[in-house]
Amino acid sequence: MKVSVIGAGTMGAGIAQIAATKGHNVCLYDSFDGAIDNAKNKLNKILNRLVEKERITDEQSRDILGRINFTEELDAIKESNIVIEAIVEDLEIKKNVFSKIENIVNDKCIIASNTSSLSIASIASACKNTERVIGIHFFNPAPLMPLVEIIPAVQTSENTIKNARAIIDSWQKTTVITKDTPGFIVNRVARPFYGEAIRIYEEGIADFATIDWAIRNIGGFRMGPFELMDYIGNDINYTVTETVFAAFYYDQRYKPSFTQKRMKEAGFFGRKSGRGYYDYSLENKPKANEDRELGKKILWRVLSMLINEAVDALFLNIANKEDIDLAMTKGVNYPKGLLAWADEIGVENVLKQLEDLQEEYGEDRYRPSPLLKRMVKENKTFY
Repeated sequence: MKVSVIGAGTMGAGIAQIAATKGHNVCLYDSFDGAIDNAKNKLNKILNRLVEKERITDEQSRDILGRINFTEELDAIKESNIVIEAIVEDLEIKKNVFSKIENIVNDKCIIASNTSSLSIASIASACKNTERVIGIHFFNPAPLMPLVEIIPAVQTSENTIKNARAIIDSWQKTTVITKDTPGFIVNRVARPFYGEAIRIYEEGIADFATIDWAIRNIGGFRMGPFELMDYIGNDINYTVTETVFAAFYYDQRYKPSFTQKRMKEAGFFGRKSGRGYYDYSLENKPKANEDRELGKKILWRVLSMLINEAVDALFLNIANKEDIDLAMTKGVNYPKGLLAWADEIGVENVLKQLEDLQEEYGEDRYRPSPLLKRMVKENKTFY
């Protein structure tokens, strides 16, 4: 099978690496000056490291690299079975690229976007044959992260969904099907992980280090929200939050924060700029206040908001309960599926926490999902 990837950045090169490792002939295209050479050098280093760690042999490394055609000529994608676009998150640029792709590939070729939050229906509208357009969203770093969100647009045919999923499943990835709504599953459900943590800081309840400690050490998350935002980049994380907020017609649950906006404006992007919520030029991070009672309150507030978002995604048929829980454990390494977690701590306790917050603040951001209310009223659990 021939797999083409449009965009040779970190994500595009990662997808190309996966496809080539699985034995496919791969075309990796980028028109930006130096992007192709950069991708080739980076992939070479990655494969050399895998050889050093004895994950692959020297021969396998050469074979993988040999199966990738690094090109600046878009026409090289001819004869592809599937094309995956992984370029800048700009709708007009993506639409322009998709209309060009359609004129080069044959009628049976699947054309997919790796967008993390843009409308697949809008992207598909740039094509004459919209039925073969679909979202295939990998997580960074693509070769390591197991989850891939499969996002059919309203125009996508059942055949395209079936074939696209079969291809990604054959790459040993964990696939979930999600509705074409802003943020899909992961970027939608995860918003309170960042937003509510920032709100707790803004209220002076705890500092960055203490909030991170509570979420990590008491909650069992791999990283705290401020560590993770610094890792992702405050420029990227803030832009995703802004995009989701606007896409949901300014629903207060997704409201961005001035704290992160100022970080972005100051150029405090996180690890990549040397400073974000933490200053990475310092040898030691600030010490957390390891008060377990305070830590439990912080975790409980963030967790109840995350669970409510997962419940609402189920209520609005974004995905089924298994896929929602799978997406959060495999896509962002949550310690447990949020709906299973709700059952464990009691849906009635989650509802009470949200109702208490809504009463105290009088804000729509804390409104409980109708499904959560229904579950409590009918004394039901998710599993």
